[in-house]
Amino acid sequence: MITSHSNGYVQEASGQAKSHRERAVDCPGEEGSLVKSPHCSAHMERIQHYQEELRKRREEDSRGKHDIDPNASLRLKKLSQNPKVGIDNPTFEGKEKATKDTSYQDPVAELEELLQALKWAQHCLTDAQSQQDVELIRQLLAKEDFRNAYTIYSAVSLQKSRVSPTSALTVQAEDLCQEVQKILQSSQQKEGLELRALLTNPHLQAHDSVAAQEMAEENVTEYLGETVKLVRLEKARDTPLGATVRNEMDSVVVSRVVKGGAAESSGLLSEGDEILEINGISIRGKHINEVHDLLQQMHGTLTFLLIPSSQIKPAPHRQTVMHVRAYFDYDPSDDPFVPCRELGLSFQKGDILHVISQDDPNWWQAYRDGDEDNQPLAGLIPGKSFQQQRETLKKTITDKSREHQGKLWCAKKSKKQRKKSTPNLSKNTDCDDIPTYEEMSLYHQPASRKRPIALIGPTNSGHDELRRRLLSIEPEKFAVAVPHTTRNSRIHERNGREYNFVSRAAFETDLASGKFIESGEYEKNLYGTSTDSVRHVINSGRICLLCLHTRSLQVLRSSNLKPYVIYIAPPSQERLRTLLATEGKTPKPEELKEVIEKAREMEHNFGHLFDATIVNMDPDQAFYELRRLIDKLDTEPQWVPTSWLC
Repeated sequence: MITSHSNGYVQEASGQAKSHRERAVDCPGEEGSLVKSPHCSAHMERIQHYQEELRKRREEDSRGKHDIDPNASLRLKKLSQNPKVGIDNPTFEGKEKATKDTSYQDPVAELEELLQALKWAQHCLTDAQSQQDVELIRQLLAKEDFRNAYTIYSAVSLQKSRVSPTSALTVQAEDLCQEVQKILQSSQQKEGLELRALLTNPHLQAHDSVAAQEMAEENVTEYLGETVKLVRLEKARDTPLGATVRNEMDSVVVSRVVKGGAAESSGLLSEGDEILEINGISIRGKHINEVHDLLQQMHGTLTFLLIPSSQIKPAPHRQTVMHVRAYFDYDPSDDPFVPCRELGLSFQKGDILHVISQDDPNWWQAYRDGDEDNQPLAGLIPGKSFQQQRETLKKTITDKSREHQGKLWCAKKSKKQRKKSTPNLSKNTDCDDIPTYEEMSLYHQPASRKRPIALIGPTNSGHDELRRRLLSIEPEKFAVAVPHTTRNSRIHERNGREYNFVSRAAFETDLASGKFIESGEYEKNLYGTSTDSVRHVINSGRICLLCLHTRSLQVLRSSNLKPYVIYIAPPSQERLRTLLATEGKTPKPEELKEVIEKAREMEHNFGHLFDATIVNMDPDQAFYELRRLIDKLDTEPQWVPTSWLC
């Protein structure tokens, strides 16, 4: 929860980060990410006593004594009241078949009995048609093919009627299979070749895969007076369990189920479930770091004994994936509030993120675009509201610090100057003005409506030269928007070719209506580029090239023109001096430094609006890269704000 008071927010968020620290149960963690175990001797004594009681009871059960009073403990009393329910191990089927399979009857004997019954029925029938029908049935039962088919049917029915074991006979079958295959690689014996062919058979491997998926099961029962559920999951080496746990006093509780893991695909683990045992190992009283180390070593079938969460489980619903572009850099190792640092997903400004879960509004689960195959589990990223509110807090603290410094500085200024500077210090910040994420969708431009290309860059970065080069090489493909002006036309100029000549009143009306992407005044005349001029180029089937100031980007993006923004960044200061020298320019060192600083400022403030960046190290290479990016718009769909497609 985020409060409106800065100190309260920091303390509250910090307290939550400590008291509800989570640990991914099977993600490798660094030493610095381990959570310190709280000192709780009284709870530890109770837990040790509980574990000792469990150990004694297991020893008594394993001895198999018959002289124990069933009322001596609650557990024995409950067991004595319930009929024995068990599962026969098929391993010993052959040894115990004589005593346990007394109900089994030979299929051949069953058929003989049926034939005798039909023979007796045939004698009892009086009409010829019925006797003929019975005779046909007797002939069918006497055929060898039918007898063989019935024998197979009986064997399959018997096998299906037996109770299958609820857990695998071994959790090392896959490892053993691989080990045997390695041993058999050098074998040339008939039996070895046959066994190797059997183990590598696709049908056998597919059977194992299906069996592994079907191992997930859930049973609810009573255990030591508490309602518990027994959950079995299959944990493969290449698929993490995908859950985080936290300590609540002496309990270990499932804190989060992560998309992409075995826990999420099974649907059997829920947030808030308390873990009592894992594969018979008592968990209550263990620190989450111990649980992490324990599960790191476990593979195959995992059996969880859980106390179900008291929270009402929401009805299952189909998650809708939301695609967003990040407008800030994020490093979970520098975030003290991330609930599970091992699952934190780092990203950079401009990255496309696929958000697959917003169940926790503060911490979304997402994948980076292109990393889905290399990232089995979804990562945690700050939710939009959470990020906006804490960035607002940071800005508020910074503004207050500047305001304090400004007051000290303003004390030396005149009263008139103080009045002039005060409004900038008291300016409030709206959360919606802080860029975090923008929802995106894939868009493939139509062949008849090319997206306008906006080239952005500081003076002397080369963006204007690149535009002129495109226009000179392919004038039939590229064009510029005809600007508007209020000045009078010259003799050689024609309205609509060099400029759209309009009156000052008409210009100001269109400007107030938001029809201009950018505008300015020069020698008492107004100049501007309108959205209608850009749209005219698009309707002609050509690509409109724009060189704009960064402050014009918001206006351009709010139109329905769907621009593709390319930032032309200058190279290093020395390289920039060399490039300008080839053009006959000799800028001063402070001018070069100003270009570099301006470029950094533009990238910092508006970088989240750039679709691509070209560093102009070499004009020819930069031109080639610019052509490649423009051509790619015809062949590949691009991410654009979803609001553009509404």
